Amino acid sequence: MSNFWTRTITGLSMVFILLAALWFSGWVFMVIFLVINILGLWEFYGLITKEEIQPQKYYGIAAGTLLYVVTAVTSLIPHSPEDHLWFSLIPFILPIPLFSLTFIVEVYRKRPNPLVNIAVTTLGFYYVSLPFSLLIYFNNADVLHFWGMPVILVGYFIFTWLYDTAAYLYGRQFGKHKLFERISPKKTWEGTIAGAIVTLFSAFLLHLLVTDLPLTDWLALASMVLFFGTQGDLVESLIKRSLNIKDSGSILPGHGGILDRFDTMLISAPFVFLYFFFRHVI
Repeated sequence: MSNFWTRTITGLSMVFILLAALWFSGWVFMVIFLVINILGLWEFYGLITKEEIQPQKYYGIAAGTLLYVVTAVTSLIPHSPEDHLWFSLIPFILPIPLFSLTFIVEVYRKRPNPLVNIAVTTLGFYYVSLPFSLLIYFNNADVLHFWGMPVILVGYFIFTWLYDTAAYLYGRQFGKHKLFERISPKKTWEGTIAGAIVTLFSAFLLHLLVTDLPLTDWLALASMVLFFGTQGDLVESLIKRSLNIKDSGSILPGHGGILDRFDTMLISAPFVFLYFFFRHVI
């Protein structure tokens, strides 16, 4: 089977599983992304662990998982509107003591380059777990729904998948001008523009389907996916290039690893969250 069809089947399977989980139960969606979060952390620390760099792998996975679980559970349990602000700040407040504990843990380890180890350990749960935690918050705090699913999160997934697919397919066939050759030689301007057109057009279509969310918010959501999603792709390419590897893993046929598949969300999710937080939609 060609890489294209392998990638397509894997991608469609993930779309079906995630959308089914969103429709079925917030707890099911939480568990699925709990597994994705742990696998992503394991991948991240495994890639960076070298003889000269030895992050606190198990503490980092535990801290990232705690951040995710606390955010998910507190957003799932009922709470009053007066407590909404405090609950929504948990993903940003909880990393502070987790970050401080990283220093304490390193004191009792006999490893070279302690400052680098601390920095990489902290980066893991900020880079991987914080964005996934915010996705769970989208799911449980979104007040707008259609077909039983949260509007903003579903729209975010749709835009991300459409942009990635359109950019990949069009760039693969017609791409000639490199977008950022130093970091990502395969990404082209043609593919990026095609992905942007498809994504923005889908924003208009979704507005016709779900008019409760203003068109400006649909376009803002699509634009943040386009810009910050592209940056997320480039960030992960930069990490892989610095480590001289092609994929972050092999768990997802045709896509590589967890970080390869969710790289756009890891950078864009916090910006999407902040936009709708200040817009008082979630």
